[in-house]
Formats: sequence, C-alpha cells, structure tokens
Amino acid sequence: MDRSEFLKASPPMFKSGVLDKFTRVHHLVPVVIFLPAIAILFAYGMNRVGLAPALAYAVGGYFLWTLAEYWIHRVIFHFEPEDGFGARLHWMVHGVHHDHPNDPLRLVMPPAASVPLALFFYALFWLVLGADRAFAFGAGFLAGYLAYDMIHYALHHYTPRTRVGRWLRELHMRHHFQDDERGFGISAPYWDRVFGTMHVRRGR
Repeated sequence: MDRSEFLKASPPMFKSGVLDKFTRVHHLVPVVIFLPAIAILFAYGMNRVGLAPALAYAVGGYFLWTLAEYWIHRVIFHFEPEDGFGARLHWMVHGVHHDHPNDPLRLVMPPAASVPLALFFYALFWLVLGADRAFAFGAGFLAGYLAYDMIHYALHHYTPRTRVGRWLRELHMRHHFQDDERGFGISAPYWDRVFGTMHVRRGR
C-alpha cells in the first residue's frame, strides 16, 4: 500500500462489521441532521425574542462553538494515554484521524456521538439562558459545529481557491504533518493566536 492509500484507508474500529458501519459517516449526513434543526431553532428563537436579539444570540452561540472547538480538540482529542483502555479510546475518538487523515468516511463525527453531545449542550443553554434565548443561541452553536465539519472535510478533500481557504488548509496540514501540538482551531484559527498555539512559519 502506498502512502496515499494508507492515509485514506483506516482499519475497522470494531470486529463487528455492523458496529463498524456506525463509525463511518458520509460527510453530508451532518447537513441532513443539523441544518433543519438549526433552521427550526432559529425560527423558534426569532418568534420568542424578535429578529435582532435572535441574531445576536445566534452570533454568541457561534463564537462559543469556536471556543469549544479549540478546547475540545486541544484538551480532549489530544489527551493521549500511553496504553490500556484510554489509549484505545483516544485512537477511536481522534487518533485514527491522525493515522489516516484522508479517509473520507472518518472526517465528520458520527451521529451516535454528535446528536447526544448537541442535546447535552442545548440542555446547558436552556438551563443558563432560559428557553426563549436558548433557541437562537443553540442555532448559532450548531451552525458553528456544522461549519466546522464541512470546513474540516473540505480541507482534506478539496483544493481551496480562496486566500482564506488556502491559509486554513496550510494551518491544518501543518497540524497533521508538522506539529500536532499546534493548530487546534480548524474553522477558527484565531484562538490559536490568542492561546499561543499558532504555527510559526519557519524561514520567514
């Protein structure tokens, strides 16, 4: 197997073929699940608090997502126990992606994980913000998550044509192939600048 094939061909996570199928997800599945949810939540939020406040809460939810994306990636995905169940769990959650970063079916989070996590975060928003504000805030948070999933897939499988796209791809490829202790913000790399984990361009 050449390097290109190796980077695309991740091994099964489970001996059971049925279970393993749940770990492999087409990249449009999150769109089908979350785009309607985002629209419904925002519509309810706009109905409860008005258009301008709903937009403001949605923007707040989006920025909270970008911060969550950074810290989840940095602290949880890159917590790497050396052996035992912890090492196995890390490989299943994120290690497999670093070993085989171009596997198209292992680039977005399986619904078995993303849906319960979305419900968990939404319950927190409901408790902290109240029902009326949680609708729009949750819509913004989920929109941030969906954007992250789509950007992440695109960075691995498309050649960006815009300056921003090329910059994001460069940063993410550096994270994979140069220094995986930097570059944790995939859709929002400005948090790497804030927290001191931005990739440094050598020789420039």
